Amino acid sequence: MINAKKIEDIAKQVTEAIPPGLKNLASDFEDKTKTVLQRKLSQLDVVSREEFDVQTQVLLKTREKLAELEVKITELEAKLS
Repeated sequence: MINAKKIEDIAKQVTEAIPPGLKNLASDFEDKTKTVLQRKLSQLDVVSREEFDVQTQVLLKTREKLAELEVKITELEAKLS
């Protein structure tokens, strides 16, 4: 669900922003940043891109089927009139 690569990229950017004098703490800080980001992102009520794309396809197929059924109902109503 959560892209680990993006989390690592964000953590790396934060780490690179640390002044050179504090670089010895950077590794520990990066690990803690990753942990906090992963925990906070997992608390969000979001879906993955893959899940979103699957549901988009399901919705498209459902709309197509609904349109077909609407045409059939209109034809049946015309026959009954």
